[in-house]
Amino acid sequence: MKIILATSNKGKVREIKALCQDYEVFAYSELIEEFEIIEDGKTFKENALIKARAVFEALKKKMPNELENIVVLADDSGISVDILDGRPGIYSARHAGINANDKDNLYKLIADIQEKNVASSPAHYTAAVALVTSKSEFCVHGWMYGVALAKCEGDGGFGYDPMFVPENFHKTLGELDESLKRDLSHRAKALKLAKIILQTL
Repeated sequence: MKIILATSNKGKVREIKALCQDYEVFAYSELIEEFEIIEDGKTFKENALIKARAVFEALKKKMPNELENIVVLADDSGISVDILDGRPGIYSARHAGINANDKDNLYKLIADIQEKNVASSPAHYTAAVALVTSKSEFCVHGWMYGVALAKCEGDGGFGYDPMFVPENFHKTLGELDESLKRDLSHRAKALKLAKIILQTL
């Protein structure tokens, strides 16, 4: 069975491949040309399913004879900061604008928290992982709670990692070891549930 990831985000691809070493895992862009997917859902679950369905349909046109052995996996995830009323949430990947990169989004969120005149705020990450096959669809969730800082600490990881301190830790995800982060992360928790589903397919 091949797992095709409905993302080209290098950080996500690296993390998911590390967490799914029992399977053949490919970014969809390794098999077909990249294309724009309009994520217009109102929840992480809706957006994860939109991405997985879109990539599955594209693969159906390009490699129709291999669909029985393919599972498309899509993740939609983001950070919700309490003092910002849960923002950026599902808009985490474009918090600083449509064409924003990881650094743009990171610095924008830090500035937003600083504007509230606080050094930190409770926050949490959500990950929705969708699985789409020729016969079924599934979606599972994982969460990671902690504190969002109004500054960067460490340069490891990706996305908002340098400003997020997980619950019961004193270092940001940007400072923690990758293997430790993989155990803690919202995506890891969702993928553990997804792997249970994969074993039944």
